[in-house]
Formats: sequence, structure tokens, C-alpha cells
Amino acid sequence: MIKIYKQLSLELRGGALIKAAPGRLFFKAMCYLLFMFLPALVQAQSVINGTVKDNTGVAVIGATVTEKGAKNTTTTDINGKFKITLKGNSRTLVVSYIGYKTQEFATNGAGEVVITLQENLNNLNEVVVVGYSSKQVSQLSSSVSVISGNKLRDVTSNDLNSLLQGKAPGVVVSSASGDPSASSSILIRGASSISASTSPLVVVDGNIGGTYNPTDVESVTVLKDAAATGLYGSRAANGVIIVTTKMGKSGDVKIDVNSVVGFNNANFGKFHLMDSQQLFDYQKTFLTPDPSLLKTNTNWLDLAFRTGLTQNHTVSVSGGSDKTQFYVSGNYYKEEGTLIDNSKTAYNLRSNLTTKLSDKVKLSVLFNTIYTKDDNPTNLFTGNALYDAYLSMPFDPAFNADGTPTDGRTYPGWVGRDKENFLQGLQYNFANAKSLNTSGDFNIDYAITKHLSFATYNRVTLYNYRDETYYDARTKDGGANSGELYNSSNFSSTLLTSNRLRYDNSFGDHNLSLLAVGEGQKYHYDDQYLNGKGLPAGSPVMSTATDIISNPSGGVDEYNFRKYLGQADYNYAGKYFVVGSYVHEYSSRFGSNNPSGNFYQAGASWIISKENFMKNVKTFNFLKLRASYGTTGNAEIGNYAALGLYSIDQSASYNGAPGSYPSQKANPNLTWEKIKTANIGVDFGLFNRIDVNIDAYQKTSSALLFQKPLPATSGYNYVFENIGSVRNRGLEINVTSRNLVGAFKWETNFNIAFNRNKVLSLDAGETMASPGASLPIAVGHDMNEWYMPIWAGVDPANGKPLWEKLVTNADGSVTKQTTSIYSEASASKQFTGKSASPKFTGGITNTFSYKNFSLSTFFNFVKGNYVYNDSRVYFDNDGLYDSYNVMVPPKGWTRWEKPGDIATEPKAIQGGNNNSNSTSSRYLEDGSYLRLRNATFGYQLPKTWLNSLKIRSARIFVSGDNLVTFTKFTGVDPEVDLSPDPGNAGNKGLSSFKYPISRKILFGVNVGF
Repeated sequence: MIKIYKQLSLELRGGALIKAAPGRLFFKAMCYLLFMFLPALVQAQSVINGTVKDNTGVAVIGATVTEKGAKNTTTTDINGKFKITLKGNSRTLVVSYIGYKTQEFATNGAGEVVITLQENLNNLNEVVVVGYSSKQVSQLSSSVSVISGNKLRDVTSNDLNSLLQGKAPGVVVSSASGDPSASSSILIRGASSISASTSPLVVVDGNIGGTYNPTDVESVTVLKDAAATGLYGSRAANGVIIVTTKMGKSGDVKIDVNSVVGFNNANFGKFHLMDSQQLFDYQKTFLTPDPSLLKTNTNWLDLAFRTGLTQNHTVSVSGGSDKTQFYVSGNYYKEEGTLIDNSKTAYNLRSNLTTKLSDKVKLSVLFNTIYTKDDNPTNLFTGNALYDAYLSMPFDPAFNADGTPTDGRTYPGWVGRDKENFLQGLQYNFANAKSLNTSGDFNIDYAITKHLSFATYNRVTLYNYRDETYYDARTKDGGANSGELYNSSNFSSTLLTSNRLRYDNSFGDHNLSLLAVGEGQKYHYDDQYLNGKGLPAGSPVMSTATDIISNPSGGVDEYNFRKYLGQADYNYAGKYFVVGSYVHEYSSRFGSNNPSGNFYQAGASWIISKENFMKNVKTFNFLKLRASYGTTGNAEIGNYAALGLYSIDQSASYNGAPGSYPSQKANPNLTWEKIKTANIGVDFGLFNRIDVNIDAYQKTSSALLFQKPLPATSGYNYVFENIGSVRNRGLEINVTSRNLVGAFKWETNFNIAFNRNKVLSLDAGETMASPGASLPIAVGHDMNEWYMPIWAGVDPANGKPLWEKLVTNADGSVTKQTTSIYSEASASKQFTGKSASPKFTGGITNTFSYKNFSLSTFFNFVKGNYVYNDSRVYFDNDGLYDSYNVMVPPKGWTRWEKPGDIATEPKAIQGGNNNSNSTSSRYLEDGSYLRLRNATFGYQLPKTWLNSLKIRSARIFVSGDNLVTFTKFTGVDPEVDLSPDPGNAGNKGLSSFKYPISRKILFGVNVGF
């Protein structure tokens, strides 16, 4: 062929070719053209084989590989490999993947290439787990917030909810207790239910439920609107929190050691109790105390609270090869509560293993177990060290002359009403709780074809719990029954399987993803309660009990869910995005007529900054509009609410035989709460320095699950029904700015969220769901608006309390008058216009770094909520409880003493002043606060110091939690429970005998090998 080509060239130059025969002329001409353009044709059709990895060497699955300048695209397989035939002349590949910088790679004729992607640290390009997949933030049509594990762990806590406080707009975290064994409650975009739970659904590593430790968390994604939460169907109404734990990466084995040790002290805020002299002087205004009382000045709060020690130690090992990666960690956490004898101890072990069984199959085995021991948790221990520390009188001594605790029952001249010294009881009494919570995941991902894959995710969760409370016969609590012992235990198991079929493909600028899921969950729970009395002193064993306090009890609970869903996700040219889904779910919790629910979601977004007309707009480096609408459901109301139930107990026995009676009326029509959510949002980046996310939403709940009271004549106390409607509207703003980017770096993150709640309707034209409550849930009002007698101050003439009363005139008009008679005020309850819900919440974090030094500060804030300071009922009672201690009046408070005084406090009278401490707006206080939640100063040791020690990295730091709180609230702490479980709804917005939060100073070190 080469000989023919050379001869052809000579003949063409010499003119001989023109004289040749036509057939020979055609053949030689074709040969000439073939050899002339052969190099270009070979180049255009060259085949490139390659592998895409991240910067740690792990294969990247599903990366998009495109020939630059041509609509020629492929994606990487489960091993990160791809094959593409170049059709154009650019010979350059463009590789992109969520969370990584888009990279161009010149092939230069290479047949086998390895491409390494670098992480994209821009917030708008972060990878988020949403639904059953991962996406880049810039590609979302829904409202989500992402918090990295490092940003979570500035505060030292073993409770993830507490770590989320102030970190994401629209996510309100609150706690009613500083007890380390108590958990925080969480509310996303306001409460949407009356009787059902308002807690969000938690998803761990792709499956509903599961266990985890905050030290192992890689990131947390909060899903807020229907387009994001809807795939979780029935349990997504209150939002979804997706926890992703750490996984191993290929490369050298890494060992990381993180250790924190510190001290915590109770922070009583503006609240102070009187000492003996102050209390004596106060009591002299309304009675004649014995001067001998001043011989004793006991500070019971000082005796009840201590400096506690907090420890948090974690060791993790990770690494692996291209085929297998692992992450193993162990954590020990112990926090001594500031209340004596109260503490929490937790041990956590996690093992995450992923391996490729073949080019098409990947196996993941995840295991996590947590053993927890709580000593004297305040939710169990009713020996009331906390209660007595507040109420005990400073006139009473804590110790005898020999140093032993006094016994208030027998000590001569004991003043305190309850005649109890909690220190005496703590010598013998105790309460503890132990639990073991274990989950195991077995997941398989199978690449059926290049574009079609199947995954099965399966989890077993086992939970064992036991608590024990003992009151010794030598104490007041155990004295009446010669010793008491209470034992309870429970066990639960959850089985979950989720099977997912996915199709992904690209057709030029068209990108399509289809998802089908079938999921089932089964739950079992059983418990037992035992008690005994008549135990010999110092014998806390049930076998020593000689009698029972009440009959043993227990039960079994079960439920199951089944779900089927489909989703289509499409985008064109990476600019226009549309997603839609449909969910059908069955729950055993609902009536036989309506056990299933159908939910749908849709979302769309447009990246305007990719349009040609935006190319010359330098202000915006990114601009996107998005909108979503959809429905979700709520099934969190208990397992048998729809059934007719009978009770079998001692009260129904007949002639020694067990009997039963109806206890719950059946409702076969009971079905899902349904929530419709609309969301519009805009995301934009300015000058490559500022990222802004703004969301406006409306969330309307209907068919609310409610425990409706029934008249006694019905034979039932209540029935569960679907009634009423509640609406939440809100605005959320999140701003991240890189203020300084040179050697001295300064980054700020600010988020704020506004929410307004309104009850739209109730059942059968009713105006209030709970007319006798202080939070009655009334049509036309915020569901958390306070309803009570209105405090009108103090009568200057006589020092009596004043309230408003409503008087109906002859013409039907209503006027307001004042009264000193509480019964008249109680008959004139009014809506106060003040809500237990905040008007807005948020947080602000500033991070500074210079060379190896770093400083971060994090503030969270709550504004516009009103807290009922129930502690004042006891400590600000105007002489009613003269055997309890009294709070020191805050600055600006004045007590009425003589006619004409303009005072804030009524005249103190032994036995009380006209029920002045009864429920009214007197004790409603502004619960707004700004708190320095954390400040951390750290130093990264130079690598030159570490290389000789073969240490990869080392950092030391000092940190402070809850350092200062700015508030007008006169109680211990303005933070109260804003979203309690339905069974604890009476404590919502209430502050009473608060276990104060801890101010912590901690020292830590992070070392990597």
C-alpha cells in the first residue's frame, strides 16, 4: 500500500495519472485520498480507556466523562472506569462529578488514562444526600441544609440534636434540662400537629432509623420541603435528618486519636435564692421569725451542684485498597452532671466495611453499637435532689456536728416544709438506667448494565433497656413502705429492607434518572414493670421484698410499614431541572378503611447563571431559582389508635377472676395526617465570595390526628379522629461569606428563620381543642399562643394583686375592668398575644485563621417567644409558701409596702395575697436570648515538628461551651422545650425547677498517624 501511495504521488506530480484508464484512475485516486486523511481519521476515532479517582485514590462511581466540543458522553462504572471513542478533533476530555471541580484532561493520544479529581470547596457545589441518592447543591430543586461533621463538633455533646442547634435555618433545637442523660427536642419549620409527634424522621446511611455516635458523623443533611422529604412518605411531614457516617478510603492506613477533657459548672443565669439574712429580712415584713434562725446559713444549691468532669475520647482506624475500604472507631464519653450523683457514660463501637465482590457488585457491611449507663437521671430519680435544692430553707443545717447529713424528719426545729435533707437520702437511694442499642446494615449494589443498577439495603436494630430505682427504708422516700424498689425493662427490634432499581443515562444534553423503590419495616416492642416494698435496709434486690406496691405490668407493641415509590429526575444541559415522585404507603397504625396513604411531590429549578445573557454579568458567579410543591404524611401517633381496646386489670376482676372493660373507642376511618408544602427559593453567589440561600414556604396540615375527649355517657374517655387544619408560613436565609482570603482568613456563616403558625380549623366548628389549657390550640390563633388571666399589676392603695376582668354591658359590648378576685379573672381568660413559639431563630459563626492558629465563635439566638416561668409560682409567691426559700428580686422589681407605692410585687402576706401566684400572665416572660454557644482557639503543630515522629497531623485547642447568655429572662435559663412529645405537651414553653445548662471549659488534642 505504501508503494502504491508513493507511485500515485509521482504520477500525480508528473501528469501521468490524468492519462490513465478511468478504472485505474478511480482506484488510485481513492487510495491517495485514504492515505492523505488516514492520520486524521485514526485520530478522530481513537478509543480512550481510563479511570477516575478522587484526591485520596478512591474510584469515583458515576462521574460524567464528555469529549470537549462534542455531544459524546459516558459515565464511570463501579470501579471508576470508563471507555469513550473520540469523534472530534479536540482530544480533550471534560470530567465532572458532584462535589468535585470539573476538570479538563488532554489525552495526547494516550489509550489508557488516570484522571484525579479535586474537591470543590464552594458551598454551592457540596454533595448532599437527598432522598435515595446524592446530588450537588447547585442541582437541587428542593430546600436542604448541609452541616459537615467538623462544624457540628465544635460543641462537646453526645446528643446530635444539641449539636445542630443554631446551625441550619428553620431548625429549632431546644432542651428543658442540663441533665447529660436528657436529649434535646427538634422542630423543623414549626409544629404541624396537635396530638401526633412533631419530631423529624432520622435516616442513617441510607436507611430509616439506625444508630450512630456524633464523633463518627461525616455530615448531616436536613431535608425541609416536600420535594426533598416526600420520598420518605408517611414519616416525612416533620422534616428529615439524614446522617452520613464516615467511610474508609483507599490508601495508607490512617489512625486518628481525638481527646477532649474539661470541666462543667451549672449556670443559674439571673436566678438567685436568698441567704439566711435576706430571707429573715423578707419574712419580717409579714411575720415574726425567730432570730436564732440566723445561726445557720446553708446554701443548698451549692451543696446540690458541683464541678463536673467531661471526657470524650475517640480512636479511629481507616484505609483500604481500591477493592476494599474500612473505617473502625471506638468512642468513650462520660459527662458528670453538675447535679451531684448524676452522670452519663457511653461506649460506642462502629465498623464500616465496603468491598467490591466483582466489577459489578459492591457489598457494604455497617455495624454500630452503643452501651449507655445513666446514673441518677432526673427523669427517673424522684428523690428530688433538684427539687429540694431549690426549695430548702437556708435556716436548716445540712450536717450534724459529727459531719453526717441531718435528717429533716427528726432534726429538732427543722423549718422547711418537706422536712427532707436530700443529702441524707443520697447516701442510700439510687437510680440508674442501662441500655444497649445495636444496628447492623447489609447492603448490596449491583450494576446490571452500564445504565441500570439494583441495590438492596437491609438493617436490623436491637434495643435493650433496663432501669432501677431504689428508696432505702432509712430515707424519707422509702420510709413509708419500709423500702421501695422499682424495676423495668424493655426490648425492641426493627427489621427494615429497602430495594431500589435505578436507571441513569445521558442523551447529549438530556440527563435522565429513574428510581423505583419497594420498602418494608416491622417493629416489635415489649416491656415489663415490677415493684416491691418492705425491703431490709441496704438490700436493693427484688427477692428481698416482702410485698408489692402495685401489680406487675407489661405489654407488647408492634407495627409495620410498606412503601412503594417512583421518581423521575431530568435535567437539560445542566441548566433546567425537573423532579417528580409518587409514594404509596401502608401503615398498620390506621383504621381498616384507610390504612394506606398516597403522596406526591414535584420540583423544578433553573440555573440562570449558565445562560448566555449572564456571561458578562460579573456580579453573580451563580444564580438559581427553584420551586417545589407536594404532600407528605404523619403517622406518629401510637400503634393502636384506630382500634377498639379493652383493659384488663384488678379493678375489673370479678369473684377473683380477671375481667375487662372497654377503654378506647374504635375508629376504622382513622387515617394519615396530610401536609401540603409549597416552597420557592433562590440561591446565588456574589463575587465568588458570598453564597446566599433564601427560601419562602407554606406548610398546611389537614386531617390532624387528635385525641378527642368524649362525654362520660359514651362509656369512653376519648376517640382518635382526624380533625382540623394548621398552617405554617416562613422565610429562611442562609449566608456564607469569605470575608478575607489571604494569609489571614475570615469566614462568616449566618442563618435566620422566621415562622408564623395559625390554626385554621377544628372539628365540628369548635373554637378550641383544649379549652382549659394555657395553650388551648384555638382557631385563628397561633397554636402556641398563651391563654390565661391577664395580670394588671399591683393596686397602689392596698398592695393587692390586680387582673383584668371582662364585663358585658347591657348593649352587648365588652369592657375591661380590674379585679383583685382571682375567680373573676379566671372567668375572663384572654389570649395574651404572646406565643411560646419564637418569631425567629438562627445562628452566626465566625472562623478566623492565620498560619497555624485558628479561632471560631458560634452564637445562637431565639427571639420573640414567651416562657411561663413556673418557678416563680414557688419562689415569688408573696408569702404563700413561708416554709420555702424565695428568689432574690431582680433589678427593677419593687415590693409594695405602703399606700401609694407603685410596685411590681404585691404586698407579702403570710398565707398569700389573694391567690396572687395563681396562673396568669404575671409569670409570662420574654424568652429571647443570644448565647455564645461555643468559642474555640486552636493551634496546628507544624509538620516539620511532626515528621521525625511520624505523625501525620496534630492540633491542640481550648474550647468553651455556653460561655455567656444575654437575656431578660429572670429564671435559670430561657431555653425551654419548644416541641415536646405529645405525652409531655404540658411542659411546652414552661420553665420549672430547671436543671441548669453547663458552662464548659475543655482542652483537646487531635493527632493523626
